Amino acid sequence: MALNTDASVKRLGKGDDRPLNQELDRAIVMASQEAVSLVTWFDEDTPMEIIAQIRPDILVKGGDYDMARLPETTLVQSWGGHALALPFVAGYSTTNLVRKIRAG
Repeated sequence: MALNTDASVKRLGKGDDRPLNQELDRAIVMASQEAVSLVTWFDEDTPMEIIAQIRPDILVKGGDYDMARLPETTLVQSWGGHALALPFVAGYSTTNLVRKIRAG
């Protein structure tokens, strides 16, 4: 699993308060998942380089991505891999969490 570094998260333009959790904390949570065998980071704006190095069988992104339009999808499919977007679960977005915290 490759996670955005804190710097690359900030460049996504989702707000000055992002990321809510530091990269090491996010990595620890992800590494605790049984299905995850490796956690690393990427600092580029897209994960193309790390995907090419790791050559995952499955690429997963958030539900806000159109996987058919991403170059990462084409790359993963070039070696027989699969790319998919996981749908969002209503009420569990980071944006909603920040909104609730600010509302106090």
